[in-house]
Formats: sequence, structure tokens, C-alpha cells
Amino acid sequence: MVMMKLFRRQKKEEKLEDYEREAVETIEAAKKVEGALKGKIGRKKGLLRKKPLFEPYSEEKVGPLLEYEPEEGWEVIDEYWIQKPYSKVVIVQNEELDEQRYIVVEPELTAYETEVLNELRDALRDILEERDVESELREVVLKDVVDYLIKDMKIDIDIKSYYKILYYIIRDFIYYDKISVLMMDKMLEDISCNGYNSPIFVFHRNYANIETNISFESDELDSFVIKLAQQCGKHISIAEPMVDASMPDGSRIQMTLGREVTDHGSTFTIRKFRDVPITPIDLIAWKTFSSEQMAYLWLCIENKKNLIFAGGTASGKTTSTNAAALFIPRRAKIVTIEDTRELTLPHENWIPAVTRDTFQGEEGSIDMYDLLRAALRQRPEYIIVGEVRGREALTLFQAMSTGHTTYSTLHADSVEGVIHRLENPPINVPRPMIEALDIISIQAQVFIGKKRARRNVEIAEIVGLDPHTKMLRTTTVFKWDSVKDEQIMIGSSKALEEIRLVRGWSRKELEEELERRKAVLEFMVEHGIRDYREVANVIHAYQSKPEKVLEKMEIKGGDYAVQGS
Repeated sequence: MVMMKLFRRQKKEEKLEDYEREAVETIEAAKKVEGALKGKIGRKKGLLRKKPLFEPYSEEKVGPLLEYEPEEGWEVIDEYWIQKPYSKVVIVQNEELDEQRYIVVEPELTAYETEVLNELRDALRDILEERDVESELREVVLKDVVDYLIKDMKIDIDIKSYYKILYYIIRDFIYYDKISVLMMDKMLEDISCNGYNSPIFVFHRNYANIETNISFESDELDSFVIKLAQQCGKHISIAEPMVDASMPDGSRIQMTLGREVTDHGSTFTIRKFRDVPITPIDLIAWKTFSSEQMAYLWLCIENKKNLIFAGGTASGKTTSTNAAALFIPRRAKIVTIEDTRELTLPHENWIPAVTRDTFQGEEGSIDMYDLLRAALRQRPEYIIVGEVRGREALTLFQAMSTGHTTYSTLHADSVEGVIHRLENPPINVPRPMIEALDIISIQAQVFIGKKRARRNVEIAEIVGLDPHTKMLRTTTVFKWDSVKDEQIMIGSSKALEEIRLVRGWSRKELEEELERRKAVLEFMVEHGIRDYREVANVIHAYQSKPEKVLEKMEIKGGDYAVQGS
């Protein structure tokens, strides 16, 4: 290894030109076959001009890349692969401490393999810096350049070491370094780093907040936060030590640098973006909402009733907003306004708008108020605002009053809390304008036994302004029974009565329509129709030709029971 260092020192300048030329040729070769690969990057015979350095990895021939044994007093209670055979997650538990931990298991490198990895990293930084390669080609290009370097530098490694080293190079150069496994784990919702030498915590769908075996030292964490900001197209520095941004995969991230605003050092919190949006069917299956509540929301949204989803942090407000938006008619024009992109809709007539920040001293920032004013000139039928927290709320309620249907989220844990926040600074919506809001849905994180879950705890409607007391009158339509874990309809609905009158239905016809929609939703739950595009297709098909959907699902006209198989 000393000879390798000496070789690199003596030959670096002359060899760097060779490496760079070879890298450029490799990149160009990969670009030429991009069309043939059709977006699915993999090494296929005849497509790339270089022969692979080693044959594909086979556990039968090479042996496993991972080994893990829990510490004394800890036992494995769950495990699953992230990138088989390179990385996996193991959940361990210590009954005596009543504690669980999230263990990231990756290949363990020997001292020699670590030295080779560092040598290759240094060479790759020189070669690949400023190289513009399509994102879907980076992995294949990186592998080709690594193969070239290993051959040219005459590095002696076996196939097992090669694949272990290649895993770390791809992880660090293309993905998210130490937190790559966390970013790839679909069971995680949040990732939190609280400072120097502090373990990262994650929010797991099955185990709630849980400590991991990953941490960063001070210089390492500062560099990593700066790198994350750059990947998000943002700037972070001691002068501007706090940044909110969207990551390349759509996740929301909040970062701080150094000890300027956080005593324990640099921090970051990532709220992960879901590849597949949540649907109303998911929310019913998880018992967040009942099928009766969803049928009610379906009818109200289709008939342009205004709605706010309220709740505490991580109560599922945005998730429910996205799911309920599937009830918007297919051809309706929609404008969404967010700080960071979280909403995903299957509608084609949709304009997603996002705010824009600027660097210190520059002009040209665009906030939610600016976007909302612009949206009103675009003649949308539905406006969805990610969260109201300031002056944009007044414009939103003005839009409600002028016939635009609007949905938004708000931080508040009760109906009274919603009204109080809307009426008082910094939002300051006049009380008569709040009358334009039809429905308030309150969500919360609750405990079902020992497990944490999300539930819609109340759906209420604003009935009107009392002419004598000038107080807003509300009525609760649905309430969550915490003992039985059930959603119960406890009051009459002004919104449904208005829909009945506009549609010219009798009360019996209204009840039958709600039952039909409830049966359609329950059919999708029972038959596992959960993909958001499939769910949207069923909903939109029902809106245009309900009789065909009912006939296909064999939903009878008498009791509306699901008869399909």
C-alpha cells in the first residue's frame, strides 16, 4: 500500500490526464447507449464497450457480504433488505432496558479495503468533478471508471472486496453517504440528526421514534450538511446557517450549520417523500378515516365544499389532503401552492406552484401570497394550499367567498383552535369571511393500546354566524370514539343538506347515494385496490358513469353489500 501511495504521488499529474480522457470516453459511450437502455440502466452484453472487471456477484460463489450479531442483551425482532445483498436493516430489542434500536448493516471493510476505497475516492473526485452525466447513467459510468482505475493502478483485490468497495463508492458519490439506507427505507417517515456525535433518530411506521447506529463527527457533519444543501440547490453558511429545502427525491429537509442557532452543532431533519401517494383507500384500511367519512368527503369535495385539514405536527394533514384530492373531478382545473412539493395528483389539468427563496440581499422571492394572487388569475376551480400561516390566508378566504373551492392545512388541535388561529395575528381573517369555510377535519396522533396511530378525531361544519352574539356556530358531524376505536356520525350535516337541495334529491336519495359511495370504497379496501392511479380511475369512472361501476363491482341496489369476488 505504501508503494501504491508512492506510485500515485509520482504519477498523478501524468496519469490524471489519462484518467480524465478515459472517463470522458466512458461517459460519451454511456450516453450513446442511453436510448437502447430505455431508462433501465444495467450492463447488457454489447451495449458498453468495456468488458466488466469481475463477473456479477453471486453469493453461492463468493459468500455473503454482510454479517451481523447483536450485542449481548439485545435480540433481533425484525430485519429486512434495503439493497440485497449490500445493505439491510435489523431492529433489535433489549427487554431489560425496554428499548429498541434501528441497526443499519452494511459490508464491513478490512484495513486494506478501506485504504483502496480512499485511494479510489481521491482519484474519482479529480476525474468526475464538474462532469455532467445524466442521473440515470451515473451508476454505470461510475462503475466503468472504477474498473478502469483498478486496472490502471494495478490494485490487487478479489471479487468480494471489489463489490464491497463498489457499494461504498456508489453510495457516497450518487446517493446520500451514511444516510443512504435511511433514505431508501420505505418504512421511515422522518430522519433526524440532532448534532455532533449524536445518534440519528428515525420515525419508523412500526416502531415510532427509534435510535439508529449512525452518527457524525463535527467536521464530518458540517461537510455533510453543506453537501446536502448543494444537492438541494441551496446555499448554507455561517452567515445564513438555516435552510428549508426540497431534496432531489422530493423529501422536505430543514438544516442548520454549526453552533450558530443549534448548541449541539449542525442538524438536519428530513420528512421523507413517498414514491406512491396515499389514497383514501389506504386511510380507510388504516382506520384513520371510516368508509362512511370518506363517502361524506367524496360527495362534499365533488360538490365544491371548502375544507381545512387541521392537526398537530406529523398528524397526517398533508397526507389526508393529497388523498382527498383524488375526489376532485378528473377534468377540473386545479392549482396547488406549496413551500416544498408534497402533493401528487393524477389530474392532467393541474398547475403545481412552489414558492421561491433568494439569497441575502437579492430580490425576486415569491411567497405563497404571491402565488395565490397569481392563481386567482388562472381561473382554477379548485385551489389547494399546502399550509396557511400568514397573509395568504386572507386571500384564500377571499377566494372562497368568490366561488373558488379551496383546501388547505393548518396547525391546530381542535375546531375552536382552528377558528382562534384564523381570527388572530398573524392570519387575521375577519369572522364573517370564515363563514365561507364549510368543513374542518381534525387529525391527531393517538395511542391504540401501546401503538401510535393517526386518527381523524372530528369532522365539524361551520353552520353560520349567530346574528345576536356574532359568534361562529359549528356542529360536529363525526367523532372518534377512543374506547372502541370507531368513527361515529353524531350530528346532522349542513353541507349534505345543501348538496341535496342543489341536486334535487330527496333525503332517501341522498342516503342511498352515500351508501353507494361507501360500498364502492369498501369494495376497493376488500379487494386491495390501493394504487393511487387505479383508485383515481374508479372514483372518476363513478363520477361519470356510476351505474357501470356498480354493475362491475356487483353492488346491489337494495342493501349495497359488496357481492364481487
